[in-house]
Amino acid sequence: MASVRTRFAPSPTGYLHVGGARTALFNWLHARHTGGCFILRIEDTDQVRSTEPSVQAIFDALRWLEIDWDEGPFFQSQRLDIYNAHIDRLVAEGHAYHCTCTPEQIEAMREKARATGDKPRYDGTCREKGLSAGPGSVVRFKAPATGTTVVEDVVKGNIVFANEELDDFVLRRSDGMPTYNFAAVVDDVTMRIDTIIRGDDHVMNTPKQILIYNALSHPLPVFAHVPMVLGNDRTRMSKRHGATSVTAYRDMGLLPDAFINFLARMGWSYGDQEFFTRAELIEKFTLDRVGKSAGIFDPVKLGALNADHIKATSPQALTRHLLPFMQAQGIAAQDDAFLHGVIATLQARSKTLDEMARQAHFYYAEPVALDEAAAQKFLTAEALELLRALAERLSALGSFGEKDLEAVFLEVMEAFKIKLGKIAQPLRVALTGTTVSPGIFEIMVVLGKDRVLARLERAMAYIEKR
Repeated sequence: MASVRTRFAPSPTGYLHVGGARTALFNWLHARHTGGCFILRIEDTDQVRSTEPSVQAIFDALRWLEIDWDEGPFFQSQRLDIYNAHIDRLVAEGHAYHCTCTPEQIEAMREKARATGDKPRYDGTCREKGLSAGPGSVVRFKAPATGTTVVEDVVKGNIVFANEELDDFVLRRSDGMPTYNFAAVVDDVTMRIDTIIRGDDHVMNTPKQILIYNALSHPLPVFAHVPMVLGNDRTRMSKRHGATSVTAYRDMGLLPDAFINFLARMGWSYGDQEFFTRAELIEKFTLDRVGKSAGIFDPVKLGALNADHIKATSPQALTRHLLPFMQAQGIAAQDDAFLHGVIATLQARSKTLDEMARQAHFYYAEPVALDEAAAQKFLTAEALELLRALAERLSALGSFGEKDLEAVFLEVMEAFKIKLGKIAQPLRVALTGTTVSPGIFEIMVVLGKDRVLARLERAMAYIEKR
């Protein structure tokens, strides 16, 4: 059996949006699940709207999502000779013809049809004239006037189209550029694409494409038209539902594995399971589990999934994703054991990488910035004696693990007949500058003995100067 070959074929007329990213993901997952091939093709025949920045935006988004391609990227703008050769073949075999009707003439045909209650369409004026190419001419497909074209879709089931509803559609425009439907089919034929997974907004294009496949005597691919992505109010996705650009979610501090988990669950399911690793998605993804209902974009669910993925990812693996956010905060962090320890204390408290970076400030600040209200409340003369006793005992420690620290705290609490809170909050302010932080023992172990003692000295000096 031949290997599955799928493709993602975006138009570079803007950023990669959520729906497009999900289409790319489904094609990629299907290829990876089956051991097949995933091809990237850039459909840039719209010379007015296609831009190089948009091409780069698509690449950036796919690379962030770690959706890698096996072949490509191919650019349609570099394949005009291939399209023209196929057009010449269709004309020679009687499946297509040159048309010299002007836009004004075509509009008059449509107006005439509207006036009689018919569907506005091209009336086939040039269909049997045997014209040659000329200035301003187009090439049209000679569509069948009777019968039906059936789209066999693995998601939506069979969809039947009456051929009489299809006019002789254009294959090559007057500017020499191929139309979408023709170029897409030629590309899929020449690239040996056998499975086409795309949004169901393409369903209406499919009967025309099937006719082109038939005219080229090429077997039809498997079609899978997946439902649209809608906002949580079940209307078409827009900015009011949240950012629609994939890279905007990267910049918010989401993990790529969390985002593809979220994308996959919008329209695909595997029982009641919500959390998937990348490996699990590849293992479990099959087209028969793609649903018929629209995928709903739920930002609350996305946030929860991201928090879960942050918790489930090792500090070492999180580092490369976190470092850009640390740098944006002006934190000179490096991929080292200290940062790994910092991450471990913040994972359970962070919904995004941006939030984690902001919470990490106190670890790297020298001296740590004291919140004035917290300092006034907890760095008092009464706390001075406790902090001094704690510092003396900590300085005598040979090892600085959590059990060692716990023993010191118990000793101070016993000596002063106090509860943990009496010493923990002044110490927390001394070490972090605030009253809210990860567990005090966790913090101390990560900071290490020297940093802890230095911060205690500064806090005691602050008290003495009040």
